[in-house]
Amino acid sequence: MRLLSLSRSVIYEQIRAGRLRTVRQGRARLIPASAIDDYISLLEQEAKAS
Repeated sequence: MRLLSLSRSVIYEQIRAGRLRTVRQGRARLIPASAIDDYISLLEQEAKAS
């Protein structure tokens, strides 16, 4: 949440939409650093397209 400056609800919304990839470790849901990089790249592509 801190790295992306997004609220918890927005993070979960992006996960449900398939825009932010996660992995499960037991009961915890983790977001790998590579998934954050991919998400930022996606945002940059969308910004260029608009």
